[in-house]
Amino acid sequence: MDACLSSEQQPRPLEEAPSTPDDETLRCPGDSNDIEASLRSLQKFVPTNYPSYTQENYQFVGKKIVIQESIESYGAVVWPGYVSTGLPRCFQVLKAGFLSLLGAQVTATDLPDVLGNLQYNLLKNTLNCTTYLPEVKELVWGEGLEQSFPKSTLYYDYVLASDVVYHHYFLDKLLATMVYLCQPGTVLLWANKFRFSTDYEFLDKFKQVFDTTLLAESQESSIKLFKGILKWD
Repeated sequence: MDACLSSEQQPRPLEEAPSTPDDETLRCPGDSNDIEASLRSLQKFVPTNYPSYTQENYQFVGKKIVIQESIESYGAVVWPGYVSTGLPRCFQVLKAGFLSLLGAQVTATDLPDVLGNLQYNLLKNTLNCTTYLPEVKELVWGEGLEQSFPKSTLYYDYVLASDVVYHHYFLDKLLATMVYLCQPGTVLLWANKFRFSTDYEFLDKFKQVFDTTLLAESQESSIKLFKGILKWD
């Protein structure tokens, strides 16, 4: 559920695309057709100015994660309010694509202009080493929710939102989307750096519709991690 500014700019092809990781020996039990389709998708997107733009490196469940940032959009760079946690296997998770390394079935979402960068990074870091390949879907807050995420089939054990609240004009749509995606039993984990008074105003509205628990807080960086359970009448 990360947010970014929309952009009509398309990534320019480079002479040589970055190679896929070749140091993983684990096999993915998924269908081979799915893997081939994912590889084709991986080859379509090449970040602009790949050799000169930055990479972010992390360690997650004993595996090195490399995030290739891109200048196409603010949504294609790494922001500080990410969530790192352990989940039981086979749980359905919305967002935080690298949780698929823990055995979760993950749907990663973003705006249409950065889906290429999102899919590129997910596949580069999870292909051949996860039980389930992460699914990438377009999500525009408050728009087309029933069409993209029909209630008849919608259920996530966890919805993860990372640094989605900042100075923008779509906070009401964001909250409505959070409510829509949560069913009885769904746990929403929201990590955010608090910068502006509007961030705290959103938190007040969030607490009106979610039973809210502060799980962790960094005083130095002003990052807070909340757990929310939707209130049901």
